[in-house]
This record gives sequence, structure tokens and C-alpha cells, in this order.
Amino acid sequence: MAPIETEEGFEVWPQLSDSKHVVCKWKLSTVYMMDDTNYPCWLVLVPRRKGAEEISDLSENDQQELMREMMKASNALKSLFNPAKMNIAAIGNMCRQLHIHVTARTTEDPSWPGPCYGLPMKKFDEAGLAKMLETLRAKFDE
Repeated sequence: MAPIETEEGFEVWPQLSDSKHVVCKWKLSTVYMMDDTNYPCWLVLVPRRKGAEEISDLSENDQQELMREMMKASNALKSLFNPAKMNIAAIGNMCRQLHIHVTARTTEDPSWPGPCYGLPMKKFDEAGLAKMLETLRAKFDE
């Protein structure tokens, strides 16, 4: 496998940016929020490393940074939403570009206890979207 390139020349694939909103950029990853009110909050972390498809494609330092960022996202969602369960997954069957789902789940969400993938999305209204992004950004700035 060719070496993984860093941020220079990196482009997020359209499958990852569609129906999502940028929350912030961390050291390694861009943090997106799914535009879906079916769940309290569903984040997608996209490491800015060109060619990365698997966590094992990252350098050891980047793997450690990704774990820190996953925990930062998970802990923030736990604090904000008190979910029944946090789902953290790197699946990549539909879009091979490396990305990590961090989803706060409740026993009342429409796909509980099954996976959250595949349900039709229920988009935020404009005010709800602005409020959620503001809440997340404030939490991540703590």
C-alpha cells in the first residue's frame, strides 16, 4: 500500500459530506453532524488523511490521536444527551474513505435496539440545526 498522505491534497468524499454539517476541525479529523433528528446526535469523524480506508492505514500517532478524538466526541455526547448507549463504528462498506460514526442512542429512537443505519433521515429545521451546531461547538470548546 502507498503511504498515506496528510492533509495536503485531502478531499472528503461526497458520500461523507452529503446530509452532514461541519461542526469543527480537530487536530486529525473534521467533525460532521448528521442532519438526522431520529437520534439525539450522530457525529461522523473524518480523519484528513488522503487514501486512508482503515484505521490501520494511519500512522501509530494518528491512530492514537483518532482514539482521543473518538473519546472526546463520545464523552461530549454522553454529557449532553445522557444516552442509553453510545455507538462507535468504523464500517466503510458504502463509503471506503475512513470515517468513524459516533452516535448517541436512546431506547426511544426509531431503530432501537437495532443499528441506526438505513432509516430515512428526518432533517433538522433551520432553528433546530443552528441550535444543535451551537451546542456541540460550545461543548467541544470547553
